[in-house]
Amino acid sequence: MVVMSLLELELSIDEVELERLELAVSPEWTRATTVVHLRGGGAEGIGEDVTYQPELHAALPRPNLVGNWTLDSFSAGLEGFDFFEQPPEDAAARDYRRWAWESAALDLALNQAGTSLADVLGREPRPVTYVVSTRAVNVLPLRERYPDLRFKLDPDRQWGEDFIDHLAELACVDTADFKGVFRGSFGQPPDARLYRRIAEAFPEAWLEDPGLNEETDEVLRPYRDRITWDAPIHSAADAEALPFPPRCLNVKPSRFGTVRRLFEFYDWCESRGVLMYGGGQFELGVGRAQIQYLASLFHPDAPNDVAPGVFNATAVPDDAPPSPLEPPHVFGTKS
Repeated sequence: MVVMSLLELELSIDEVELERLELAVSPEWTRATTVVHLRGGGAEGIGEDVTYQPELHAALPRPNLVGNWTLDSFSAGLEGFDFFEQPPEDAAARDYRRWAWESAALDLALNQAGTSLADVLGREPRPVTYVVSTRAVNVLPLRERYPDLRFKLDPDRQWGEDFIDHLAELACVDTADFKGVFRGSFGQPPDARLYRRIAEAFPEAWLEDPGLNEETDEVLRPYRDRITWDAPIHSAADAEALPFPPRCLNVKPSRFGTVRRLFEFYDWCESRGVLMYGGGQFELGVGRAQIQYLASLFHPDAPNDVAPGVFNATAVPDDAPPSPLEPPHVFGTKS
């Protein structure tokens, strides 16, 4: 298992610094993340907390981390620590915040060892194919400026028949995210009619996170080889518990919380021939480069939702890096 070669890495921490990042997305919402800096022995490790509630990025509790560790003992030292003064609305935020510290520790351990994640794993980073996750209204304007751009979109009942047909003609949709597993403001109720329409209109697209009930399960049964999952997957055990064996799964590293769970999941997928594609969390800092780098090692040719952060800007520039992306310099590859 590749995870053991990582967990045995040693690291030494002298100081910790937290850095808040912000992006005003709309008058109603400002995206906030927190960058974790771990320093020791003249080296630094960085990770990013992608918790979505902006108010939860103020007055963050800090574990006492100064000292010498292995990556395994560092992770064990975080067990039981409460990173939140009040319970987050989204329980997944506990994994998001834990990953910020674990990814920073992995980065620091690699830098202190003078090696890279690719070298430890015996893998070669490759250019990363990406898709853009955006609102449907943005697709046509972006395609006019970037004719080769491909997309991950969230179908909903407001999509007109003509719009769906036009998208189908463009053949630019790689993933349709039904968000049927989410609840609250991020969720969409199961809709058998919509699911059937999208499955038929985009015969090559992955169908992500459908909300399964008796009706939708029956509608999607002929398309099970295209159904993939994102929100429910925080570990290999979650993949094992799915209602039917998956052919492909979304990998959002921050959902896994710990280095162990993430790399055990990579092992699980590869040992079973399960395809993977990367997913993003609206990262504002190093977290975006880190998910691109992980994609470059494990699934570079997939429709990875790891597009350059400029596509999240209010005004997307005309010089966004094309797909595929060259692997960034992170996780021990920095000089």
